[in-house]
Amino acid sequence: MDPSDPIARTIDHTLLGPAVTTHEIDRLCDEARRFGFAAVCVNGAHVARCAERLRDATVAVCATVGFPLGAQLSDVKAIEARQAVRQGAREIDMVMNLGAFKDGRFDVVRDDIRAVVQASGPDVVVKVILETGLLEGDEIVRAAEIARLAGAAFVKTSTGFGPRGASVEDVRLLRETVGPQMGVKASGGIRTREEAEAMLAAGANRIGTSAGVRIVMGERRADGG
Repeated sequence: MDPSDPIARTIDHTLLGPAVTTHEIDRLCDEARRFGFAAVCVNGAHVARCAERLRDATVAVCATVGFPLGAQLSDVKAIEARQAVRQGAREIDMVMNLGAFKDGRFDVVRDDIRAVVQASGPDVVVKVILETGLLEGDEIVRAAEIARLAGAAFVKTSTGFGPRGASVEDVRLLRETVGPQMGVKASGGIRTREEAEAMLAAGANRIGTSAGVRIVMGERRADGG
């Protein structure tokens, strides 16, 4: 493992299953520290433990909000974000209100994102998960524009729980839409170094994956795991 590997600093080391144990969380944090990942991405119940374990590390703690459906009330999302920040999160990955978006209630989607941005505070990076597998190309563009107007720092492709994960085409479209002013996070189904490199080449500057270790160790083909 090359400690100067630039891919490592783009990885959000992710563990979002429903039955994650404290042992698994501790291992996630230790791996993130060892390999120099950008962040660990966890559900809210694990934020305080991650923040304590990584208190002297450069690895950020990223908390999910409104995960994985995005259908919670905006006030609830805001409370979830505020509490995560209080417990040590420095990044928030929120799911936009997909139902409101499909209804064409774009003001509701914007205000939902803005509520989380404001609750998180100016020093916290907010990434908006669009769930691109449920959107057509013009919808991806519109959703990214709404996230930008609402003050988000990143747009993100997928939860990993939707109909599909990230694609190179999604990432390229997002980058073309938001330009250099926002981040683009590719997430969902990225399991090899080759796939990560393709996403970065398409315009991503973060990779969300549970396979971060094997990516930085240089595996280039999926092994079925």
